[in-house]
Amino acid sequence: MRILIATDAWHPQVNGVVRTLTSLSRAAAKLGGEIEFLTPDGFPSMALPTYQSLRVALPNRGEIARRIEAAAPEAIHIATEGPIGWAVRGYCRRNKLAFTTSYTTRFPEYVSVRTGIPASVGYAVLRYFHGAAAMTMVATPSLRQELSERGFNKLGFWTRGVDTELFNPNDPAKLDLPRPIFMTVGRVAVEKNLEAFLSLDLPGSKVVIGDGPQKAELERRFPTAHLLGEKTGKDLSSHMAAADVFVFPSLTDTFGVVQLESLACGVPVAAFPVTGPLDVIADHPIGALDRDLRSACLRALPMSRQTCRAFALERSWENSARQFIGNLSRLQPSRLWRPSRVATSGSPVRG
Repeated sequence: MRILIATDAWHPQVNGVVRTLTSLSRAAAKLGGEIEFLTPDGFPSMALPTYQSLRVALPNRGEIARRIEAAAPEAIHIATEGPIGWAVRGYCRRNKLAFTTSYTTRFPEYVSVRTGIPASVGYAVLRYFHGAAAMTMVATPSLRQELSERGFNKLGFWTRGVDTELFNPNDPAKLDLPRPIFMTVGRVAVEKNLEAFLSLDLPGSKVVIGDGPQKAELERRFPTAHLLGEKTGKDLSSHMAAADVFVFPSLTDTFGVVQLESLACGVPVAAFPVTGPLDVIADHPIGALDRDLRSACLRALPMSRQTCRAFALERSWENSARQFIGNLSRLQPSRLWRPSRVATSGSPVRG
């Protein structure tokens, strides 16, 4: 199956959406799925006002059409609700093509935190966006229930996986810091709620891996914390393996693939009992959930690293890709792409 995925989030960004799509593509290839990406590459862009290092594309209708028609996909999936997502949605609507979407980011809460616009306004926009899809894929049962209660329909599951070859307990980084090491990884921005972690009274050391607009402020406010900047690939996994507890303070993530990555490194998770951690950790002995995040951190500390690793080994990207492709395969064939309109020149942006 030829699949085109439209996404506003792409390299060089380092986030869960980019890692998810990259891993999905590799796993899908093993199952006969041929995924191409329609990304911001090649479009003009502008920086977000409250996040200058993050740029969004400014696509034009003609180029969007050219890239889709050059790809000649049998299925179209829209992964994000940014300008690329809206442009591809518009193309599909004009040409009466079925498409699927996925809900991965709580933009209404993010926008509310940064601008004061009520989250209810954001959810109204997203209901409209996803309402045109043949299916909106979500990662967890609790998120499906939450969105259903907010008026979203045609919801389906697409679980996430973890690269257990890259993320493993072997060869941890040698961090010359007092133990235990409590670590978090992700975008250093207000919506990630890092202050809730850094303000805790914990023994040992607190470490943050990642970059973002709040980094300088947090370094100033929490001088004893260690903000080590962005890490990728093996460097990231070795740093994660060096932690004693992985702390996930976010209240707004819909899943948090980084939880599975930490577990694959043999590191138990401490988090609030919210969507994402509730589905990943639940009552498994691989982490602790508590409204008192300090209590969760201390309870997670003695948990078995071997049990964490074993749990992650059962969550493969191949299973995730199989579910994703299965969702696309259930679209009505009469509404799928007809290759007769393939452009004769150019080629799509490839991932």
